[in-house]
Amino acid sequence: MSALDWLIVLGLNGAIIAYGFFRARGTRTSSEWFLGSRALPWWLVGLSMFATNVDSSDYVSITGTTTSEGLHIMSVHTIGSISGALLAAFLIVPVIYRAGLYTNAEFLEQRFGPSTRVMSALIQIQYRTSVLGMMIFSLYLMLEGVAGLEPAAAWTMVGALVVLSAVYTAWGGLRTVVVTDALQGIVMMVGGLVVLGAVWSAVGGWDAMLARLDAVGETAQGLAPGLAASDLAHVSGFRGRGGGTSPIVILLGWTIIASGYWTVNHTQTMRLMGTRSLWDMKMAAVFGVALSLPLLLANEMMGLFGRGLFPDFTQGDAMYPHLVSTYLGVGLKGLVVAGILSAAVSTFDSMGSALSALFTRDIYARFLVKDRPDRHYVLASRWATGGILVLGFAYLPFIMSAPNMLTAFRSMISVFVTPLFVLYLAGTLTGVPRQSGIFGLLTGGAYGLVAFLNREIVDFAWLPEWATGQWEAFLWSILFTTIGLAGSAAWLRSRDAAASSASAPGGWLERSSEELAEVREHPFVTSPSPARNPWLYAGLVSVVSVLLIVIFW
Repeated sequence: MSALDWLIVLGLNGAIIAYGFFRARGTRTSSEWFLGSRALPWWLVGLSMFATNVDSSDYVSITGTTTSEGLHIMSVHTIGSISGALLAAFLIVPVIYRAGLYTNAEFLEQRFGPSTRVMSALIQIQYRTSVLGMMIFSLYLMLEGVAGLEPAAAWTMVGALVVLSAVYTAWGGLRTVVVTDALQGIVMMVGGLVVLGAVWSAVGGWDAMLARLDAVGETAQGLAPGLAASDLAHVSGFRGRGGGTSPIVILLGWTIIASGYWTVNHTQTMRLMGTRSLWDMKMAAVFGVALSLPLLLANEMMGLFGRGLFPDFTQGDAMYPHLVSTYLGVGLKGLVVAGILSAAVSTFDSMGSALSALFTRDIYARFLVKDRPDRHYVLASRWATGGILVLGFAYLPFIMSAPNMLTAFRSMISVFVTPLFVLYLAGTLTGVPRQSGIFGLLTGGAYGLVAFLNREIVDFAWLPEWATGQWEAFLWSILFTTIGLAGSAAWLRSRDAAASSASAPGGWLERSSEELAEVREHPFVTSPSPARNPWLYAGLVSVVSVLLIVIFW
């Protein structure tokens, strides 16, 4: 990259990070650090959710996936995302919000007991730090492939960004993270659309791209088994790495992944819980999905254009950096790299704040050090932020050895995240006994672990593909978790076991909950008009999502 490109990269990102340090001043109490004093407006939270939702790995991994597997990933960004947002913001998180809780894991203790609380915290930390590893690797690929840095220099810059993110996040907490995310989201949007415009022009538009794919046929290297290049432009084209999975199962799998992301993932639920009212919570979720959709769709199309321009490109995760390096000139290249760095930093800080909150409240304060002054736990969260971000590097060997980053990610999700998602639904929608939660989680997790071992490590000859396949595993995971919940509930009731009531943990955890602002239904003086009804906008986004799937099916 040129000196002008580097000036743009450092200028934009440096200014936002510096502003993050400025905003971090004055954060003192736990309610400020963890939830922004529950005073954040919908539009600011929505921008932050968009910036967190679209991380640096999305640019690289989504393009890489569509290069070899096609548009099936559109399912997770359309029907999957709006389904997950509705479940989270309209159903599950309001229950947690009204209860005066700080984390989604705290809700599981209220509903199912302390063992589910600590398991939820540990599962979420594992789940999101694995995504952090994807972001770290994708950022490295961009710095090496577009910026032209040597491997040592690229890794050094990645490490520096992680450190800077950790410092201002640890200092300022959620309020600082949300504000910087909003600014980074704007840079990301501009940079992503610049790339799409350049590549669209290079390929000659949509019809020209389809003609190129038809000409490639089935001869291109790097395509999924049984897939012709023209199949890439259809959601139903991809039928699993083995070629025998129904596209409906894949659609359902992506919807389950997205639903788990919005409910199990505290990087998003933490933002919802920091809103100033329940109306803001719902509007923020819908706004976040609506903002994310165009940019994520643009990244998907980049994979199709890339395959049309470079039919025999075999390294899918390197496609996005290759397109940027090939088709963007001086200045524009710097703007795109600035967007990638903004995407990385916005998610680094989001994960740092959310996962450190889980560690501090759901493990450290709940089980280790129970009653210290408020400032002690704020300090503990600040130190935990750095440790959480460092954990992402541990996943690099597994991620780098997978066919592409999303393959590695998909394979891990069904092990424990999907059972945990079922537990949140059961805790909100059903009256299963308190003691049954741990049985459901262990039953679903046991299946997920066996299926993962069969897919990735040891081939159990006695297990058929349809019972442990990457996409089928999501449906089986829900079934096994439900069986564990229902079976244990029936057994407990047959024994006439009294459901033990939730006991308050006491100490600092109880005191900090009492400091939270009063629950507000909406921020207006009078009831909001029909034009301000969140269901209206949720319906519009849902219709657009379904239409996109139908059009590209």
